[in-house]
Order: sequence, then structure tokens, then C-alpha cells
Amino acid sequence: MSGGGKTSKKVKGLAEAAPHYHGHRDRLRARFREAGTDALTDYELLELLLFRALPRRDVKPLAKELIAKFGSFAEAVSAPASRLAEVKGLGDAAIAELKIVQAAASRLARGQVKKRPVLSSWSNVLDYCRTAMAFAEKEQFRVLFLDKRNQLIADELQQTGTVDHTPVYPREVVKRALELSATAIILVHNHPSGDPTPSRADIQMTQTIVEIAQPLGISVHDHIIVGKEGHASFKGLRLI
Repeated sequence: MSGGGKTSKKVKGLAEAAPHYHGHRDRLRARFREAGTDALTDYELLELLLFRALPRRDVKPLAKELIAKFGSFAEAVSAPASRLAEVKGLGDAAIAELKIVQAAASRLARGQVKKRPVLSSWSNVLDYCRTAMAFAEKEQFRVLFLDKRNQLIADELQQTGTVDHTPVYPREVVKRALELSATAIILVHNHPSGDPTPSRADIQMTQTIVEIAQPLGISVHDHIIVGKEGHASFKGLRLI
């Protein structure tokens, strides 16, 4: 009999807590609808994502823990699933919600690049590159292949390396451009350290690709390095 009494009290307690719990969610959703994302902090935006995956749990502490661990909303959403799984209480469903948002952001940014000639929508190109690569934990080397109208033919991730190095094979890059009948390319890679400053190896590799591509009628429009702290353009720095 005493056990049944404890159970009744527990159920009653949960019932009394539910309205306040759901009220917080309703208020947060309303603020998002009325004022947009600028009205929410990074952890509150994470809360909105986690509501769906964890409908019966107060997710504010979990959202704050994600910000503490990864630094920002963008870094949390972009973190590898294996690192997200290290956060206690963040299961497969919640991780899937975060990765869906990352994929959607990348798809949207890529769509903006595809719509117009790349050189006339440069800010969209930079946004896409940062969305796709800036928060990756390993170096990645990507090539955007363009046609004679400077429209995107293909966007390919060529290599993934370590935290501070990616092997790049200049002849393979140019060979792929010829296969796609590309007349221009944009090279992109990330610096997981956050600092997008080109290294000596970055400069030498870029110059080699330019030297191989130019006699074949393929222009290297730019080499963009992205990181959490911003981006660097070889063209802007007059390195090509």
C-alpha cells in the first residue's frame, strides 16, 4: 500500500510540472515566430531543435552543455556525430536532428551558388564554403568546377586529411577539370585551427595547380581558405 502511495504522489507531481514545462516551450516557439532567430541565444535555438527529439525532457541544460563544449550553435551543429555522442543524454534521435539542420544549411547555401554565375554572387560562394567546411575538425580540400559562363558544373570534395594537413595532387585536380570540360576552378580548403592565413605549403600547392592548368585553358579564379575566424582569398591577397 505504501508503494502505491508513492507512485500516486509521483504521478501527481509530474502532472503539476507539465504545464510549466510546456509553457516554456510554447513561449520560446512564440518568440522565434514573432521576432526571428536574432531574438534567441545560441542555446535557445538548440533547444528548439532538441524539442522534437526529446519531447519529455527539459533540454535547456543539454543545450547549454553543447554550447559550453563546442563554442557556438554553428560548431555544435557541425560537430562530428562521434563527438556529439560524447555528450551525456544526447542520443541518436537528437544527433540526427542536429545533422539534418547542418545538411539543410549546406543545401540552401549551395542552391544560392548554383542559381547565378559564381563571380557575380561571390558572397554566396563564401557563405557556402564556410557553411560546408569552416567547422570541420579535419582539413578538407574542395574544388568548384565552372563552365565558360562561370556557372557551377560540379562541387567536389577531393580529399580529407588530418587536423593540419590534406594531401593534394595538382595533376589530379586539373585532370578532373578536363573530364568535366571546366574552363575555370575555385580551390577551397579549411583550417581547423580557425586561422585562415595561408601557409607556405598552401601557396606552393596553389602555384603548382595554376602552372599546370593555365596552358590547358583552365583558369584558377581563387583559392579560398575558411576557418572559424573568417576566410582568406588568395586573389584578395594577390597570391595568384
